[in-house]
Amino acid sequence: MLTVLHGSDVHFGRPHRPNVATAFLEMARTVAPDVIVLAGDFTQRAKVREYEQARTFLRQLQDVPVVVTPGNHDIPLYRVLERIFAPFRNYRAFISQELDTVTRVGGAVFVALSSAEAHRGLVNGRLEDHQLRFLARIFQETFDADVRIVVTHHALAPPPDGRSDATIPGNGALLDRFRELGVDLVLSGHLHRGFVTRSSEVRPDHRDHGDIAIVHSGTATSSRGRAAEKGENSVNVLRVGKEEIEVIPHWFEKDRSGFVAREPITIRRGE
Repeated sequence: MLTVLHGSDVHFGRPHRPNVATAFLEMARTVAPDVIVLAGDFTQRAKVREYEQARTFLRQLQDVPVVVTPGNHDIPLYRVLERIFAPFRNYRAFISQELDTVTRVGGAVFVALSSAEAHRGLVNGRLEDHQLRFLARIFQETFDADVRIVVTHHALAPPPDGRSDATIPGNGALLDRFRELGVDLVLSGHLHRGFVTRSSEVRPDHRDHGDIAIVHSGTATSSRGRAAEKGENSVNVLRVGKEEIEVIPHWFEKDRSGFVAREPITIRRGE
């Protein structure tokens, strides 16, 4: 059984909530996950001082592997020349030199693909052909029994609440390719509310074989929650087994100064 602590949208800067970040660090110690996934938007405006704070935060999680990926807020928005010519300069300096990464932990392979795109898809994101080739190459070197997990910032499936949040362009074709490569699980963020869905909600034929679990984290430590999570903070704990994935949403409760578990959601793998 693999335990994953999954959060997103830390947003150091004006929206960041230090007390919630402290609670997240305490939760990481209590849950004792095998791996932590933080799916982008470490900063609000990609400023050096925000990245310095994000780096300090990450250093407090170094007892276990931490999988990271950049979000659209980790790219300068108003500093146009920097966005055009060096969009990931601060991210590379403070978070990770590499944008697409591989982490192998206890029978699982996490491939983080940077969906953040500075020029054509700042809001909705993009995944490019060379990233899919990278993913295919990694999974060619992966045992069949290993759990195959992809991490992106942007959404590959819409939220079930029916609101019009945009997905990555070509998300259906991307999910088809993920199925061909045997992806079991996608972990994402960006939409500022947590939910669990499946690739068959985008591609109905996936129900017959290779349906991919898709789990979004809400906003972990900022004030940017949306829809039902407006003003709230949530993260997920996942228990990944051979046949099932259990997702346990945790919401921050002010009166308890911590994240509190809610009703678990169980997904059968590969149905």
